[in-house]
Amino acid sequence: MIGFATDAHGDWVARLSCGHDQHVRHDPPFTTREWVTTPEGRAGRLGQMLDCVRCVAFELPSHFVAYKRTATFDQDSVPAGLRKDHATKAGVWARIVVERGRLRYHVEALGQVFELSPELAGIVVPEVPHHVEPRGAVSFHVEFYRAP
Repeated sequence: MIGFATDAHGDWVARLSCGHDQHVRHDPPFTTREWVTTPEGRAGRLGQMLDCVRCVAFELPSHFVAYKRTATFDQDSVPAGLRKDHATKAGVWARIVVERGRLRYHVEALGQVFELSPELAGIVVPEVPHHVEPRGAVSFHVEFYRAP
C-alpha cells in the first residue's frame, strides 16, 4: 500500500504499488479494519502488502499507458532471457501480443499457464516471474505500460 483515498461514497481505498486501487472498508461484522478509520492507522499500513485481486486476475490498470515495445520475435529469434523466468520492474506492466501462431505463457508463481494467440494477449504483472515457450511457428512482440 502506497497511499489512501476515499471513493465517491466516502469508503476508504488503498492505492497499491501495482497501479490498482482496492477498497479497505471497516464494515463490522463482515470486515474489521478499524485501522483505516484514523490517519495514524492508515499511516501505519503504508508499505505493507495487500493481495491485489486485480493482479491475480491479470488486469492491466486502465489508466496505464504504453511507453515502449519490443521488436517482433519469431520462434527462432526469441531471446534466451524470455524463455526462462524473468520479471518486469515494479510498476511496469506488459502485454504479450501474438501476431501469428501460438505462444505458451507460464506464470507459475500465480499458478497459471496460458496459450496465447492473436485472439488472446498475455498480461504481465509487475515483478512476477514468467517465461514464454513458442508453440511452433509464431511471431509476437511485447508492449510495456506504466502510470502516466
